[in-house]
Amino acid sequence: MDRDEEMGHGDRSLLFIGDEDDDLVADRDGGSPPSSDDSSLSDESDDAGSGRGRGDGRDAPDDDEDDESQKGAWPQSYRQSIDMLSAVPSPTVSTIMAASPSLSRLGNSFVKAGSSFFLKKGDSTLPLTRPLLPPSLSQLSQTHTAQQPASAVRLSTDSLLPPRPPQRQGSGMSERPSKACLKSDYIELPPPAAKCSKGQSIINGFNVLCGVGILTTAYGIKEGGWLSLLLLPLLGASSCYTGLLLKRCIDSSPNIETYPDIGQVAFGIWGRIFVSVVLYLELYASCVEYITLLGDSLSSVFPSAHLAFSVINLNAHNLFAITMALLILPSVWLRNLSLLSYLSAGGVFATLTVIICLICVGVGGVGFHPSGTALNLTRLPVGLGLYGYCYSGHSVFPNIYSSMKDRSQFPFVLVFCFVICTIVYAGVAVSGFMMFGESTMSQFTLNMPQEFIPSKIAIWMTIVNPYTKYALTMTPVALSIEEALPKKMQNYLVGISVRTCLVLSTVVVALSFPYFALVMALLGSVFTMLVALILPCACYLSIKKGAVPLWR
Repeated sequence: MDRDEEMGHGDRSLLFIGDEDDDLVADRDGGSPPSSDDSSLSDESDDAGSGRGRGDGRDAPDDDEDDESQKGAWPQSYRQSIDMLSAVPSPTVSTIMAASPSLSRLGNSFVKAGSSFFLKKGDSTLPLTRPLLPPSLSQLSQTHTAQQPASAVRLSTDSLLPPRPPQRQGSGMSERPSKACLKSDYIELPPPAAKCSKGQSIINGFNVLCGVGILTTAYGIKEGGWLSLLLLPLLGASSCYTGLLLKRCIDSSPNIETYPDIGQVAFGIWGRIFVSVVLYLELYASCVEYITLLGDSLSSVFPSAHLAFSVINLNAHNLFAITMALLILPSVWLRNLSLLSYLSAGGVFATLTVIICLICVGVGGVGFHPSGTALNLTRLPVGLGLYGYCYSGHSVFPNIYSSMKDRSQFPFVLVFCFVICTIVYAGVAVSGFMMFGESTMSQFTLNMPQEFIPSKIAIWMTIVNPYTKYALTMTPVALSIEEALPKKMQNYLVGISVRTCLVLSTVVVALSFPYFALVMALLGSVFTMLVALILPCACYLSIKKGAVPLWR
């Protein structure tokens, strides 16, 4: 039995590669739907055979209690929802490609995977090599029974530690999915990302770090002066070090996989809740920034657009902010959330395209003209916040580390991503400010002359980036709220209502504070500094208190 199933994560068995997958598919095709008695299983069955990952088979009641409290603590949907935000390309796509030996079978797999969105949950008629939905309790029980007589325990391809010896016959414990997997009957969470290679992890790191923050780096030089650019590598080095501290926190316990898990081990259940709330507020504020960015970008393309009806009078910015929010709303309603992960690669492509377009406009049209002040102390905090926002990826780093095949490569992956991203941020900041000088706007794309084709491409790529990222960023926030609702309110209609209210609230906040750079500087100064610099150090010192000197 795989290590992840022992941990209670039954949904992670979907991506295991080997003969066990074929057994699962056979059981899935012929299995019966879960009975109502499945939900009455005792909580102790989640932690059957405690001491997971140690392989000693000894009783450890204290670990059982800690593990059980961690599984039942809010939020349980964090791991899977954040995996969707960070994985490039979609883990579902890579798994189907790996399972398809010929082009015809590849096309057939994509067609059937797409059709799963239109099928009811629980429909097991899809003959995919990798099932999209978690197996039922009865199917897991049948699989466990079929594998029980085996003389040797087979290792999963992503097993990190030796498997635990088989359970005693009289224990009466059976494997079951985690409570998070059983909790919702209207949301289809995709399984956590498959184990990633070093190259895949580097791409995931770039996807997290290279975001819309790159648009404001030139404005940061305008606000703080040329010397403020020294803050960029300083913040990058500090954020990289705290990312390694998160790795050490995860290594301290086999129960830690995500940032909220680190908060719980460090400060208890209230630490988990505080860390989760801060992370979700950061994601929500990012969605507000996306709405503002969409309104600014489209109003620069269509400056004369407006709407005047009765007492309603909307200028171009407000009109496009509301319009784009309505266009984004259906993607936030999607029931099969695995479809959203196909959009995750759009951010990296859009960012690279914008950088290339900026260089083309500078070389072929606008030119580079040194100007500006050396240091502006009164506006330096704004530049500090803008630079800090560029490194807001710590909420995802634990997920990337947990999903790596070779975890020893994580320090190299992290340092490589930070070095490259810092060089790119500095290069774009210097190029943008030398091109536009003191007239640099909060997004350098707004300064690019519209008569150049690269300028138009950059503007539309800036529009595509937040459009593809909005639903992925809002989904973790929505799931956390839905998870906290009473059981009788956890249905699809209430889920749609929650998501609609969240989208409308981001529009209201974006229209109330339509200052892209200032809001981003506030986010960088408050949430990013808290998540990237303060909390990792506090959690590490709490977990390792007395074990390491303060200078480490």
